[in-house]
Amino acid sequence: MQLIIGGAFQGKKEYAKVQGIEEKDMKDGANASYEDIFTCRCLYHFHEWIRARLQEDRDMSHLEEELLRVNPDIVLISNELGYGVVPVDAFDRKYREAVGRICTKMAAAAKRVVRVTCGIGTVIKNA
Repeated sequence: MQLIIGGAFQGKKEYAKVQGIEEKDMKDGANASYEDIFTCRCLYHFHEWIRARLQEDRDMSHLEEELLRVNPDIVLISNELGYGVVPVDAFDRKYREAVGRICTKMAAAAKRVVRVTCGIGTVIKNA
Protein backbone atom coordinates (compact mmCIF):
# COMPACT_ATOMS: atom_id res chain seq x y z
CA MET A 1 0.00 0.00 0.00
CA GLN A 2 1.11 3.54 -0.73
CA LEU A 3 -0.42 6.75 0.62
CA ILE A 4 0.00 10.06 -1.17
CA ILE A 5 -1.17 13.02 0.90
CA GLY A 6 -1.13 16.78 0.59
CA GLY A 7 -3.27 19.87 0.39
CA ALA A 8 -5.95 20.47 -2.20
CA PHE A 9 -4.67 21.11 -5.73
CA GLN A 10 -1.05 20.38 -4.83
CA GLY A 11 -0.41 17.86 -7.63
CA LYS A 12 -0.95 14.57 -5.84
CA LYS A 13 -2.70 12.83 -8.74
CA GLU A 14 -0.11 14.12 -11.22
CA TYR A 15 2.65 12.88 -8.91
CA ALA A 16 1.10 9.40 -8.96
CA LYS A 17 1.03 9.48 -12.77
CA VAL A 18 4.73 10.39 -12.91
CA GLN A 19 5.34 7.38 -10.67
CA GLY A 20 3.77 5.14 -13.34
CA ILE A 21 0.09 4.93 -12.47
CA GLU A 22 -2.07 5.39 -15.55
CA GLU A 23 -5.36 7.30 -15.62
CA LYS A 24 -7.22 4.10 -16.57
CA ASP A 25 -6.06 2.54 -13.29
CA MET A 26 -7.35 5.43 -11.18
CA LYS A 27 -10.76 5.54 -9.55
CA ASP A 28 -12.30 8.75 -8.21
CA GLY A 29 -13.20 8.26 -4.56
CA ALA A 30 -15.88 10.95 -4.84
CA ASN A 31 -18.08 8.52 -6.78
CA ALA A 32 -16.55 5.13 -5.93
CA SER A 33 -18.46 2.43 -4.11
CA TYR A 34 -17.29 0.78 -0.91
CA GLU A 35 -16.23 -2.27 -2.92
CA ASP A 36 -14.20 -0.27 -5.48
CA ILE A 37 -11.37 0.32 -3.02
CA PHE A 38 -10.73 -3.42 -2.88
CA THR A 39 -10.30 -3.83 -6.65
CA CYS A 40 -8.77 -0.63 -8.04
CA ARG A 41 -5.07 0.09 -8.50
CA CYS A 42 -5.36 3.68 -7.29
CA LEU A 43 -8.10 5.60 -5.48
CA TYR A 44 -7.82 9.38 -5.56
CA HIS A 45 -10.03 11.65 -3.47
CA PHE A 46 -9.77 9.03 -0.72
CA HIS A 47 -11.05 11.67 1.71
CA GLU A 48 -14.28 11.91 -0.33
CA TRP A 49 -14.59 8.12 -0.31
CA ILE A 50 -14.39 8.29 3.50
CA ARG A 51 -17.11 10.98 3.57
CA ALA A 52 -19.46 8.76 1.54
CA ARG A 53 -18.86 5.81 3.85
CA LEU A 54 -19.58 7.96 6.91
CA GLN A 55 -22.85 9.05 5.30
CA GLU A 56 -23.66 5.35 4.89
CA ASP A 57 -22.76 4.85 8.57
CA ARG A 58 -20.29 2.14 7.56
CA ASP A 59 -17.78 0.74 10.06
CA MET A 60 -14.24 1.41 8.84
CA SER A 61 -12.39 0.50 12.03
CA HIS A 62 -10.49 -2.35 10.33
CA LEU A 63 -10.21 -0.90 6.82
CA GLU A 64 -6.41 -0.94 6.72
CA GLU A 65 -6.28 -4.62 7.69
CA GLU A 66 -8.84 -5.56 5.05
CA LEU A 67 -7.08 -3.50 2.38
CA LEU A 68 -3.72 -5.11 3.16
CA ARG A 69 -5.32 -8.53 2.85
CA VAL A 70 -7.42 -7.92 -0.30
CA ASN A 71 -5.66 -5.12 -2.23
CA PRO A 72 -2.18 -4.67 -0.73
CA ASP A 73 -0.74 -2.77 -3.72
CA ILE A 74 -3.34 0.01 -3.78
CA VAL A 75 -2.26 3.64 -3.99
CA LEU A 76 -4.47 5.97 -1.95
CA ILE A 77 -4.46 9.71 -2.65
CA SER A 78 -5.99 11.97 -0.02
CA ASN A 79 -6.21 15.61 0.85
CA GLU A 80 -4.87 16.54 4.26
CA LEU A 81 -7.66 17.92 6.42
CA GLY A 82 -7.64 19.46 9.85
CA TYR A 83 -5.26 22.38 9.55
CA GLY A 84 -7.96 25.01 9.27
CA VAL A 85 -10.90 26.26 11.26
CA VAL A 86 -12.85 23.60 13.15
CA PRO A 87 -16.20 23.16 11.36
CA VAL A 88 -19.39 24.23 13.12
CA ASP A 89 -21.38 21.31 11.67
CA ALA A 90 -21.18 18.12 13.75
CA PHE A 91 -20.97 15.83 10.71
CA ASP A 92 -18.15 17.90 9.23
CA ARG A 93 -16.22 17.64 12.51
CA LYS A 94 -16.78 13.87 12.54
CA TYR A 95 -15.63 13.67 8.90
CA ARG A 96 -12.52 15.74 9.54
CA GLU A 97 -11.55 13.54 12.49
CA ALA A 98 -12.30 10.32 10.59
CA VAL A 99 -10.08 11.33 7.66
CA GLY A 100 -7.23 12.13 10.03
CA ARG A 101 -7.54 8.90 12.00
CA ILE A 102 -8.04 6.67 8.95
CA CYS A 103 -5.13 8.24 7.07
CA THR A 104 -2.97 7.77 10.18
CA LYS A 105 -3.83 4.06 10.18
CA MET A 106 -3.20 3.82 6.43
CA ALA A 107 0.17 5.55 6.82
CA ALA A 108 1.15 3.10 9.55
CA ALA A 109 0.18 0.14 7.35
CA ALA A 110 1.63 1.55 4.10
CA LYS A 111 5.04 0.64 2.75
CA ARG A 112 5.44 4.14 1.36
CA VAL A 113 3.97 7.52 2.28
CA VAL A 114 4.59 10.62 0.18
CA ARG A 115 3.55 14.19 0.98
CA VAL A 116 3.10 16.35 -2.11
CA THR A 117 3.40 20.12 -1.93
CA CYS A 118 3.55 22.33 -5.04
CA GLY A 119 3.87 19.19 -7.16
CA ILE A 120 6.98 17.99 -5.32
CA GLY A 121 6.77 14.68 -3.52
CA THR A 122 8.63 14.23 -0.26
CA VAL A 123 8.89 10.62 0.88
CA ILE A 124 8.10 10.56 4.59
CA LYS A 125 8.02 6.77 4.91
CA ASN A 126 9.74 4.12 2.82
CA ALA A 127 9.62 0.74 4.54
